[in-house]
This record gives sequence, structure tokens and C-alpha cells, in this order.
Amino acid sequence: MKPISILNHVLGPVMRGPSSSHTAGAFHIGSMARSILGGTPSKASLSFDPDGSYAATYEPQGADRGFAMGLMDKPLTDKSFFTALTDAQESGLDIDFQVRPLVDASHPNITDLQLTSPSGTPLHLVARSIGGGSVEITHINDRPVLFDGTCYEILAEVPPEHALAAHQLLTDSGVIGSPEELSNNGSVSWKVSRTEPLRSEVRGKIKALSSNINLWESNPVYFVKRGEPLFNSSAEMVQLAEEQKSSLGEIALAHECQLLGLSEADVIKEMLYRYDIMVDSVEKGLDPNHTGLRLLPSCAGSIFQAEAEGRLSVRSLNTRAAARALAVMHVDGSMGVVCAAPTGGSAGVIPGALVTLAEEKELSREQIAKALLAAGSIGMILAIRGTFAAEVAGCQVEIGASGAMAAAAIVDAVGGSAKQASDAAAIGFQNTMGTVCDLLHGMVEIPCHTRNGAAAANAFVNADLVLGGYTNYIPLDETIDAVYAVGLAMPKELRCTSKGGLAVTPSALALKPGSCCGSGCSSCG
Repeated sequence: MKPISILNHVLGPVMRGPSSSHTAGAFHIGSMARSILGGTPSKASLSFDPDGSYAATYEPQGADRGFAMGLMDKPLTDKSFFTALTDAQESGLDIDFQVRPLVDASHPNITDLQLTSPSGTPLHLVARSIGGGSVEITHINDRPVLFDGTCYEILAEVPPEHALAAHQLLTDSGVIGSPEELSNNGSVSWKVSRTEPLRSEVRGKIKALSSNINLWESNPVYFVKRGEPLFNSSAEMVQLAEEQKSSLGEIALAHECQLLGLSEADVIKEMLYRYDIMVDSVEKGLDPNHTGLRLLPSCAGSIFQAEAEGRLSVRSLNTRAAARALAVMHVDGSMGVVCAAPTGGSAGVIPGALVTLAEEKELSREQIAKALLAAGSIGMILAIRGTFAAEVAGCQVEIGASGAMAAAAIVDAVGGSAKQASDAAAIGFQNTMGTVCDLLHGMVEIPCHTRNGAAAANAFVNADLVLGGYTNYIPLDETIDAVYAVGLAMPKELRCTSKGGLAVTPSALALKPGSCCGSGCSSCG
């Protein structure tokens, strides 16, 4: 079972909106492709299957610019994101995008990359973005492999007579697990995962064994895994918390420390860095002068102000949370900097709920960090048992997931038990099961913004139901399994293709998208 890190895969990456699968995932694929090639390519041709999600979303969601930023080794959060395609051409990178049938389009986010180095060396990769910014390289020059960016990964192809010598050199130090042996075209292939890069002298010795040796190396795009997870299910997680008399946030903190080899202080620091990004995106999105959306007028600030002035039906913490969630999505939709939580399309829910709770309860920074870790542990279970990708299982695993995670964070922050936090998350999932992904015009605006707002408000209801005594009879693990099964049963028209649901109503089709200013201003930069 693949170990999942909260920092790597659940509450992160810090990214430019609007989509972690498409914007951040594209960036990570580009970054890994660049490291395998050994530098910025002179030419890059990227292809998407017409029945996949990228075909409809790669331009409106900024995947094209995400790929370019990764291939050029530029931070995704840099303001040059808005000029990435022009910058690429000016720097000597000829990049183009095609929609064409792919041979094995088994995942909706499959990308075929044909790259050429400045010296003329070709590289053919097949990759997929699997949700929340996580990615996998599945083929290198037609050789099957699985690189996921969580460590230094090497594919070595050697003649059989040199296999043992190559194996010894590849495993000199820093190896994670046992090298995987693959047979291919009369050669022996070793897939090796390492905590550190291969030293240049070792690389030289391997290549000196034979002129028929191929080495492909990929650098990590996340924190490197250095240990084993503490748990792989909600049942194990809750049991361990109860045995150690820990909260959900505390047991999640211990998990991250063990898996990534980081100190508690380092994990807390990283969590608070993400929280500060969340707070910043709330503040930017509440600005009444915010612009940059292409379908919606910005409205979060006016809603927040109306609540403050008592002009709504009631004064409500839930409405404040909803307005703050909308604010984050305004920033996300205009390609500003947000924290995927767990995805770009659901980035508003946890900030909306937690910033509101922190204000109401005067939470300490440590309480906030542990509440985020509690939220992350719920997302981690979903990542292990299912997916964060709406392209695979609908909006229920994005905004539905963030609502469940926010409910757990609220329970943890006010002193609830790990079981109560897990149960609050479970009923959150149960009440959003079957939600489709039907974004209008391929943009993360309608109905994504209001769904984020409603999920942030509902997180308090779900938390309080459990804290008040509601008994949940379907545990989180079984609930997630049911959610995933329902998602897989959805037709592709309802999974982030903009070919069903609200996206094909007459009013939706009549909407004419405007343009984000793209200047890196306070709204979109």
C-alpha cells in the first residue's frame, strides 16, 4: 500500500489555482520530465485524449502554463506564470499542445509528452495527474515504470551480464525498500527509490560497465519519504489515538514525523505556512475590488459585509465561513496563490471554516496546526482508499472531501476525540455522496464557489451533530469505500468534462466567459 503524506499529498501544494489536478499536477509532471531529460527541453509536444479531462480544461484551468513552468524550472507561484507560454518561446522552448486519441487513455488525466533536449536527444513520457497535485510517470521511452515524485527515482536498463554489478552500485546508500527488477527486451531493468541522488562517481561507474546501459533519473517534487506510516486506515488511526490518549491532530503529527523524518517543530511550521497562505487568500478574496474571474462577479466581500451589518436573515458564523470560502475560491478562480486542501477546486472549505473558528474561539497557532493535521488525516485515508480527482469520482471526493476534513478539524480544535472527528468526517461524506463535477465552461467557478461555501458552513453542523451526541453507524473507512464506488459508477459526462449536469443547461451554454487580466495584479497575482 502506497504511503500517503499529509504535507505532500493532502494539505498542499501551495499553488496557483484553479485546479490541483490540472494546474499543480501539470507543473509536477513538467518538473519531473525536466529532471529525467536533464534540463529544459528545446521542444515539447504534449497530447491529451479527447475523452479525458485535460482536453476540456488544459487551457481554461492553466494546465498549459503549469506544464511550461515545470519544464522551465520556475516556481508555480511566480507571477511569470501568466506569461509562461510567451516566456517559453522566448527562452528557446518550443511548446505545443494537442488533443488526439492516445493509445492507452486509461485515466482521464493522461498526458503524452514528446520532448527533445537542446542536443537533440528525444524522450517520450506518459504521465497522469491523479488528484490533489499528485502525479505518476507511467512510461519512459515505452518502458513501463512508476515514478511518483516522492523520492529520487531511477530506472536503469542494463545487459543481463552487468545486472548484478549495476544493482550493487545503485544500492550503495540511501535506498528505500528493495529495488524492483523488471525484464524488458532482453535487458534487465532496475527501478530504484532513494532518499538522496545518485552520486556522480557512481553514475560514471554504472555507465562504464557497458555502452548499452540506459539511466533515467527523476528528482522528487515533494518531501522525501524516509520512514513507514503509523496507520493506513481510519480504524487503525482511531485505535492508535485511543491507545496513546492522543487527539486526531496529535496522532497525525506523529505520522508525518515518522514518515518524512521531520521533527514536530518542522511539521508544525509547514502546517502554519499553509495556514498563512489560506489566511492571505481569504483576505484577498474578501477585497471588494477583487477582479479576475471569468464567469462570476466577485461577491464574497459583499456577503461578508452584509452579515457583519446584520442585513441577512440572521447573524451567523456559518455565513461568515461560507463567505470566506467563497473568497478563497475567487482567488483560486483568478489563478491566484492558494493551498490545495485537498485540491484546488476545494481550496476554500477548510480556510473558510478554520479561519472563522480560529477567530470565534481565539485558537492558538498550535491548535490551528493540529486541527489542520486532523483534517489532513481524513484526506489521507481518502487518498489511500480512493482518490481526490473529480475526473475519476466526481465532486464528492473534492468539495465533499474538504467538507469532511473541515468537520474533523473543528472537532479536533474544540477538544473532541479522534473517534468523534472521524465520525464527523464520515457523516460529511455521507451527506455529499454522489455529488457530480459539472463545472461550467471547464472553469472552477460555477457551481464550485457556492459548493465550497455550503461545505464550509455544513462542516460546523456535522461537527456539532457528533459533538452533541449523534451516533454514526457507518465508519469512515466503509463510508469512503462507498463514496469511491459511487464515483466510479458515474458516467464521464459527470466527472469534470463539462459535458453534463449544470454545464449543459441552456443558461450555462449562453454564458460568455470573460478574461482574467493575467497581469499578476492583486487579484490574480
